Amino acid sequence: MSQKHNKGFTLIELMIVVAIIGILSAIAYNSYTNHVIASKRSEGRAGLTATAASLEKCKSLYGAYDHANCNVLATITTETNLYSIDTTTTRNATAFTLVATAIGSQVRDGDCTSLSLTNTGVKTATGADPTVCW
Repeated sequence: MSQKHNKGFTLIELMIVVAIIGILSAIAYNSYTNHVIASKRSEGRAGLTATAASLEKCKSLYGAYDHANCNVLATITTETNLYSIDTTTTRNATAFTLVATAIGSQVRDGDCTSLSLTNTGVKTATGADPTVCW
């Protein structure tokens, strides 16, 4: 008698492959969402840095951060409207504190809903671990 060999996969082999794909996709999705959150957070940091540079330019040109000729607006939104930057929180002739606040739920970042930067370079944020924000 000749033996017949079936070619193909068993149900167990297919289930193992499906389980491995599920595990890999769960890891990849988590990594992807963390990357998206970090990239949105970087927009807030970039907005703060650009606004601080504008204020430093005012200070060097006019001798004060709040000079009337400074073209820095009271409220600035970042490029894709993810953060609103308030320049009037603490702003006088010799010091400033800028605060970037996430607009709505677009950022979806519980740790860094508010970022701040001072004229001395002090960086703070809201949340349980503010060090991940900067």
